[in-house]
Amino acid sequence: MQQKHFLPALFALFAGLLTAQQVPDTTFAYPVAQPRFAAGSGPAVWLDEAHFNFHTLAGRYASFGKLLRQDGYQLTSNRLPFTPANLADCHILVIANALDSTSNTAWVLPNRSAFSPAEIQAVRDWVFGGGRLFLIADHMPFAGSAQDLARAFGVEMLNCFASDNRSRACERFFRSNNTLLDNEITRGIDTVVTFTGSAFKLPKGAQPVLALHHYTLLSPQVAWQFTETTPHRDSRGWYQLGYLRYGKGKVVVSGEAAMFSAQLTGPNRNPVGMNQPEARQNPKLLLNILHWLDEKQ
Repeated sequence: MQQKHFLPALFALFAGLLTAQQVPDTTFAYPVAQPRFAAGSGPAVWLDEAHFNFHTLAGRYASFGKLLRQDGYQLTSNRLPFTPANLADCHILVIANALDSTSNTAWVLPNRSAFSPAEIQAVRDWVFGGGRLFLIADHMPFAGSAQDLARAFGVEMLNCFASDNRSRACERFFRSNNTLLDNEITRGIDTVVTFTGSAFKLPKGAQPVLALHHYTLLSPQVAWQFTETTPHRDSRGWYQLGYLRYGKGKVVVSGEAAMFSAQLTGPNRNPVGMNQPEARQNPKLLLNILHWLDEKQ
């Protein structure tokens, strides 16, 4: 395929940017003119920090938490294994880039599940009974560590890097070309920006949000290392954001995490996430997702 000639150099550039020191952009602010709830009175949102998570409230998801608090949600860090008893007080569970103990130190295959079978059963039963799950799993190895949990809800997550064949510095999804699909989560949004994620297929009845057109899905042995022989496939039928109902509960799945952050990376402190100028509608997308999750119907 023609794009393979520039992929190694392109991803080397991205790797230097995205794996350089990433710090929260503490200056990021998004005006919430009409908060959904009075301050601190909204549903309990738990951000998982019990599974070697790459994104935490005190770290790369500081702006994620800040924006949700502005909208009235109650944010808590979860540092306990998932059990029926531990999930009882949670309304919305957010899992962002969980890892198993081995992948936490080396981004090399194989990537084991970040969650035990008992935890997966607990989360599945909790959602079926009315819980709300926001599962975020980025490029390899994060998607690999989330595969078993995603599969519990009928989502086929590919442990890959989704590469835009047009060699762009960030990924842009537009309503005008049908890569940003019209649904209750995307109302009022015409552009979404992401930053090199993974891909998944959705079960029947689920709603896709971001469709991967003109992409190659690369599955390297080691993160960010690509050659002419790296396994790859076409992106037709694969997505990077979608949602579904499961029993009495709801699930949103994202194949990219930085889009809901606000970070500064590298020596030039480049903005990555909601603070990136082209990603000005990403904060609204995040709020729309939480609003859909917290609705009773």
